[in-house]
Formats: sequence, C-alpha cells, structure tokens
Amino acid sequence: MRERYFFSALTALLLATATHSQSQPASWPDKQPIRIIVPAGPGGPNDVLARLVAQHLQSSLKQSIVVEHRPGAGGGIGARTVAAAVPDGYSLLVGNTATLAVIPAVSRNPGYDAAKDFVGIAKLIEAEQVLVVAPALPVHSVTELVAYAKANPGKLNFSSSGAGNLTHLSGELFKVKAAVDMVHVPYKSDAESATAVVGGQVQLSFSNTALMQPLINDGKLRALGVTSATRLKDLPDLPAIAESVPGYGVTSFFGIVAPARTPPAIVERLNKALNDGMAAGEMRESILNLKWALAPSTSQEFSSFIAAEQQKWRMIAEQANIRID
Repeated sequence: MRERYFFSALTALLLATATHSQSQPASWPDKQPIRIIVPAGPGGPNDVLARLVAQHLQSSLKQSIVVEHRPGAGGGIGARTVAAAVPDGYSLLVGNTATLAVIPAVSRNPGYDAAKDFVGIAKLIEAEQVLVVAPALPVHSVTELVAYAKANPGKLNFSSSGAGNLTHLSGELFKVKAAVDMVHVPYKSDAESATAVVGGQVQLSFSNTALMQPLINDGKLRALGVTSATRLKDLPDLPAIAESVPGYGVTSFFGIVAPARTPPAIVERLNKALNDGMAAGEMRESILNLKWALAPSTSQEFSSFIAAEQQKWRMIAEQANIRID
C-alpha cells in the first residue's frame, strides 16, 4: 500500500511539474525577437500604436521587438497570419474593431474566428463615434431624429466610409435599436462620407469624433450624440445616443492579441507589462498626447469583450444582410 501510494504521489507530482513547465516557460522570451503584426500599412493608428507597444515591451521584457506590416483584406491578412502562428508568445497582433469583430461578422469566410483563434492580451484604447446631421435637417436631438425618421420612413440617407465597416454597422445598429428605416449610402473614405453630409447628398452619418469636430465647430455639421455608452468628459453637453435609444453603443477599440493556446503565464506577463505601461511612463503619455482614451483590461476581460463584440456585429450583419464577400 505504501509503495502504491508513493508511486501515485510521484506520478501526480511529475504531471504537475510537466504542466507547470508547459504553462510557464521559464526562458521566455529569449530565443528570437517578438514580432508584432500590424494588419495595415505604415503610418496609420495601428502602426503608431504598434510602435509604442514595441518600444515599451522591448524595455520591459529586455527582448528585441519587430514591427511587421501585413496589410490587405481590410486587416484580414494580418489577422490570419497571427491566428496560424505557433502559440509560443513570439507572434502578436495589433487587433482592432475591424479585425477582431467586424470582418468575422460580415465575411462568409474570413479565414479565422477572432473569439476562438486568439487570446486577448490586453485592450489598450477605445474611441467613440459621433452622430452628425446636415444643418438643414430640422432635428436638434436624437429623440427628434428618431421621430422624424419614423414619420418619413426610407427618406433619410446615412453615409459611411465603406460597406461593411464600423461606420456602416453603426447606422444599422441605430436602425435596429431605434426601429427606424433609413437608407445606407457607402463612400470610399471618412472624408468623402463627411463631405456628403456637409453637401446635403445625405442627411446624417456616424463617424470619428476627431474628424468631425472641426466641421461641428464651424457649423457645417450638427452633432446630436456620441456612440459611447455614457457622455464624454471632453464633451459633457453632448448626450450619449443611448440616453434616447436604449441599448445603443458603439466603440472603436485597439488591443493586443496572441494565437489561442499561448501559455497562460506568457499571456499574463504580457498583460502586466502592457497595463504597467498604460498606468505610467512614456507609453501612457504618448497615448494621451494622441487624444486616445486608455482602456486597460485583464486578458479574460478582453477575450470576453472580443467574443461579445463579434456576436453583436454578426447579429446586425445578418439582420441587415450585410456580406462583403
């Protein structure tokens, strides 16, 4: 009996030690540079954020970090690259609303499932949109807009910066939550979409707050509300759309993800390093100087958020019959 107990205990100890060593690779990171995949070309917000993260992680982990651009398919190529990578902590993705929520929702075959193929490392920043209307439209609040749209079904047009992207889905979500009928008119960029509202070709749009702010300040557009769940500290007089349309909420987010099955110890180490960078130091100051809102999270919180966002936009895409392939 003693021998049986001894060998049972020894087996359990060996299994526990093996599991511990697999989940906590003591040497990581040491064998090669960590690469951060940017699913877009140089110069955009993905690239800027990747370089801030790379600089911070290089200092924090004492390991070389390489930023690698993989543009194409609206971010899908870069996302597929990381989803298929070895889950060893040496391949990371700067993921955003498009790659982690919208593309999987509106594509029949995106080549990856963000909720299953990635583990969230940390959410970094969030940004809201603003609902703007042409000054000629006789509405001055979200409540008035909903009433006008219900009295004139199918007569209001809203612009976006492209079919199937977040500015399009923001309008489709508004239609569902407010129970109104509006017509989507896609353009090729945020600038063209905004110009269409200013020129009166369409009556309203959901777009980036920073881009719309100068036009709002000049009186060329009228802001009715922000898409965040609550009012913004910098725009306290502008209501959240959700105050008039319960359940409405849209945020654009950026964060770092890794391939699924990346060892938990590596995930937690990266999460701590990034959250430390958002709490103090050069990375935090650089993000704030860019007027981005910090949105730190645990790995579990970010993974759950990704799954919920993907499901939300998939539902809206199915209801509006939106497919980009």
